[in-house]
Amino acid sequence: MSAPNFDDTLARFGLGTLRRARARALQVNVGKRCDLACHHCHVGAGPKRTETMDARTAERVLWLLERNPDLASLDLTGGAPELHDQFRRLVRGAHALGREVIDRCNLTVLFESGQEDTPKFLAEHAVKVVASLPCYTAGNVDQQRGRRVFERSIRALRLLNELGYGMPDSSLALDLVYNPLGPALPPAQADLEARYREELRELFGIEFSRLATITNMPIQRFAHTLARDGQHAAYMALLVNHFNPDTVPELMCRHLVSVGYDGQLYDCDFNQMLELPLGRRPRSLWDVEDLTVLENESIATNAHCHGCTAGSGSSCGGALT
Repeated sequence: MSAPNFDDTLARFGLGTLRRARARALQVNVGKRCDLACHHCHVGAGPKRTETMDARTAERVLWLLERNPDLASLDLTGGAPELHDQFRRLVRGAHALGREVIDRCNLTVLFESGQEDTPKFLAEHAVKVVASLPCYTAGNVDQQRGRRVFERSIRALRLLNELGYGMPDSSLALDLVYNPLGPALPPAQADLEARYREELRELFGIEFSRLATITNMPIQRFAHTLARDGQHAAYMALLVNHFNPDTVPELMCRHLVSVGYDGQLYDCDFNQMLELPLGRRPRSLWDVEDLTVLENESIATNAHCHGCTAGSGSSCGGALT
């Protein structure tokens, strides 16, 4: 059975072609090396990956950020972005421009060699930390992300709390990210946040700013797992059958530009991993100067887009409705 066409789904609900709005964020994948190799990882990141951003590309990112004042934030992802040479250059440059900087941190990377001062560096540059923690129990986290990952994640969260991250009345934001263990939609974000807060506070004395729930995308490693277990068709049917048209206006692809480690441009991080270029027309950082020219361009879509529009919706910031 062929994968459902996302454009057909939009048409069935009386919605036109998905088009870009004004870009508010630049999301940059600085490389695919990571200290973990999680089962759900849509990047396919891991310790043996060698792809990484060079200095010339990092400088062009900062140049583009300066030239486009509507870009309020620089969102750094990977792999583990902290492991890559250009990470700190990008943080310093964006901070100097007065932009919000987001670090999508897997937490365990903070205990890798050479990362001893990373928590302090993040705090000094007011970096918002968005940290993966797919459950508040060790069994579920370790099953998805690897042995002893939960234990190290808790240690990292305590380290960040000691610096003020996630604490009441602190300006240092610490968001946690939940994603389901298997082929299911996330539960209601507000209810799950309350449960996370209660469990982490009571069991470990940990505080955080907010919780974001993210749907597992049926691409890369998770897609392989679905196919292996004979669940791919059922999962796609789940996503399609729970399509929510109210999620469409705030889809992240409408409001950000995704940048690959090599400077290529995409509509979102998921499209980047599928090598679907921005609007299906290959372009790089060196082909654009003013990002307002991208407004109203059509967005490259595929079956995986049903993941962002199912139920309450899913984005890098969590639920959409």
